[in-house]
Amino acid sequence: MSTQKKIRVMIVEDSPVVSALLEYSIGRDPRLEVCATSASAEDALNTFEEIAPDVIAMDIRLPGMDGLEATRRIISKRPVPIVVVAASMEAGKWNSTPMEALRAGALAVLEKPAGTTHADYEAISERLCTQLVIMSQVKLVTQHVNREFYAAEGGSTQYWGGEPGTFKMLGVVCSTGGPGALVRVLTGLGPAFPLPILLVQHMTASFIAGFASWLGVVCPFPVVVVQDGCVPMGGVVYMAPAERHLRVCAGRLRLDTENPVSFQRPSGTVLFQSMARDLGKSALGVLLTGMGDDGALGLLGIRRAGGYTIAEDESTAVVYGMPAVAVRIGAVCESLPLTTIASRVLDLVSCKVL
Repeated sequence: MSTQKKIRVMIVEDSPVVSALLEYSIGRDPRLEVCATSASAEDALNTFEEIAPDVIAMDIRLPGMDGLEATRRIISKRPVPIVVVAASMEAGKWNSTPMEALRAGALAVLEKPAGTTHADYEAISERLCTQLVIMSQVKLVTQHVNREFYAAEGGSTQYWGGEPGTFKMLGVVCSTGGPGALVRVLTGLGPAFPLPILLVQHMTASFIAGFASWLGVVCPFPVVVVQDGCVPMGGVVYMAPAERHLRVCAGRLRLDTENPVSFQRPSGTVLFQSMARDLGKSALGVLLTGMGDDGALGLLGIRRAGGYTIAEDESTAVVYGMPAVAVRIGAVCESLPLTTIASRVLDLVSCKVL
């Protein structure tokens, strides 16, 4: 009887205590095995190709070269799925480096497990192992986009029931690979973009506030974590907080703790469906890279309500999961490479419809 091959994990961590804890936590999971440990980025870069891990658990604060630069070099040399394992930061002490690692190609950022006697150890350890398993399945390839425009199979602007230039809000949903894609889109929209931007990005709860702070620095908009009942203003990014669904209701932003949708809370489908109900033809939805199917049914709701929907094309998506489902169910007016999404949104908002 054959046994299933275990997923090989390389740990890059300079602290012997933390490294041993990670080895213990990962070693307890029957799906995983630690194939190597490195105490420095330089050692990891010299050995990872020979070791050929399925996934790398990367610390950020390392002696010499830091984990951010190591992530950049590994992704450019021979792409391997990288999960950043960082200490959770308190408010006011946030270090943007884990977020920059996501922008550089890391797939997720997770908390380091506390000691085995800590109350949250089991939950954090289980989350880490599950994410390592999931991210190990992501196939990273260097993709080149030679086309300016691609209309999705089964989707075309001829089905759009709205009018150009009448949009009131832009909703954006992303998951794995999202931070880098999100920065590309938001930067492309530019500081004069007139609509409120509602955002659902799947991320570990302890990093949400830091992610919002970082995003506000690297993109041309203020970024706020939503408070219940606020009225959205143009040119501001409103990000769903941890463990709360974000909805539009009578022009205000509402939060709730109803059941997860597509295993997510916040859920992109919940956001998009509320935009469809509240805004109808004035809703504009964009679905970027991510695993699973969150956002797809919500995007379909916007399209059926007469709004406009865009999904990231397979040619640029780090993980063509959520956008693929949206295309398959007919929820997408256009499927576009990441490089053209912002310009297309600007065309729609400024009445320049192709």
